Amino acid sequence: MPVISVTLLPGYPQEAQHRLVQRLAHTARSVIDASDAGTTVFVQEVSAYRRDGKVFASGGPVLPDASQCVSEFLECMAVRDLEGAQAFLAPNFEMAFPGGEKMHQLSELLAWAAPRYRRIAKTDMAYDESWQSDKTVVYCRGVLSGEWLDGSEFKNIRFIDRFEVVKGKLQRQDVWNDLAEIRAKR
Repeated sequence: MPVISVTLLPGYPQEAQHRLVQRLAHTARSVIDASDAGTTVFVQEVSAYRRDGKVFASGGPVLPDASQCVSEFLECMAVRDLEGAQAFLAPNFEMAFPGGEKMHQLSELLAWAAPRYRRIAKTDMAYDESWQSDKTVVYCRGVLSGEWLDGSEFKNIRFIDRFEVVKGKLQRQDVWNDLAEIRAKR
């Protein structure tokens, strides 16, 4: 059973240490066939260390939780707080929507959606993450509901959004859903 020891400089918040411990346990269990009960990860702090001729006495910055960034971005979009949503986007942000439509501005997305539906909401969302070098890939999946242009409602249409998050900023969003298929059947 794996026992993992992490040594940190002081100053990292408890929430960051908890995230680190959980992710290290998950990482170990993705490589080693070990039970959750048999996987131990602990953090110890040191007051200082020396590297490359320099002495360090505090840790570096903590990255925000990528799934939380995606969730908060989607919350802003749901209430059409475009200014709030924009704060989550990297300067080179790119969105790819069904049909291969690529956009870089939230205003482009609203214009693209206008001839499709009056309103839309995402619910029953679940998040999965994978870590790839300096970026975190977050998959958000759930169901869409809303109102077509003629006033009739739709619901329970599945979707998946894939986000690339780097240092708390969304770099890319890829969207897949069954909205066009449902619309075509109407």
